[in-house]
Amino acid sequence: MKTWHFIGILLPLLGCSHGSPAENEAQTQRTNNEPIIMNESPEQFQEMAVPNSNQKQEQHQQRKSEALLNVPLIKQNPELKYGCEVTSLAMMLKYAGADTDKMKLFKEIKKDNDPLKRSANGDILSWGNPVEGFVGDMTGKRAGYAVFDKPMIDLINRYLPGRAVNLTGKDFDAVLDHVSAGYPAVVWTTGDYRLPNRWESWTHGNEVIKTPLDLHAVVLVGFNETTVYLNDPLSGRKQVPVNKTRFIETWKAMQSRAVSYR
Repeated sequence: MKTWHFIGILLPLLGCSHGSPAENEAQTQRTNNEPIIMNESPEQFQEMAVPNSNQKQEQHQQRKSEALLNVPLIKQNPELKYGCEVTSLAMMLKYAGADTDKMKLFKEIKKDNDPLKRSANGDILSWGNPVEGFVGDMTGKRAGYAVFDKPMIDLINRYLPGRAVNLTGKDFDAVLDHVSAGYPAVVWTTGDYRLPNRWESWTHGNEVIKTPLDLHAVVLVGFNETTVYLNDPLSGRKQVPVNKTRFIETWKAMQSRAVSYR
């Protein structure tokens, strides 16, 4: 039985290179109680084991009700049309004090170089697998796609040895706990932070990869009761406010992918 991977696609005119946040979202106002500003990340964060519901509840009770991290903003354009993942990673690593930038990460991230093959009418027949490495051309000179959490974790450990944390597949509360402790996270969403509604599929070896058309990666830098705050490398906006409930729904639809460090 073949395994289906539900992932987001970056076609030549879509994904990280297109579909910036909706204009009405830009007008969203923060609550009257401004989030706590954290200018420096903590030196240490101990992840808590959560073998039962009582311990999980205790952990979440320790989370701040609101937080906002002063993560530096880096724009992916014009150099990296499809480079939302490595640009978001550059923001996070800069905040952690690592000596790197988006172009270094662009060169260092693992690539899946399987070529793009199309049918006569332009449909994608086969391409690479973003689980294994970045698919396509990140610069936009040719079609570009995406990369997922495992190659990103490898890069985090290169700059912060032994400190990478893969939050993929966990509950969003675990991601909020991490940000509350002072650690931003790279999260996968869509270009307008809404549920994906257009899909593409192709083969990769013996697998069939089914993908929504609008994949994007941003840095989760803060939250409060109703809102999450994002550094968006495509729109070039810092601490973008987005409805928390809506964002979580989209994040789950994109297979709950997130990476960070401790």
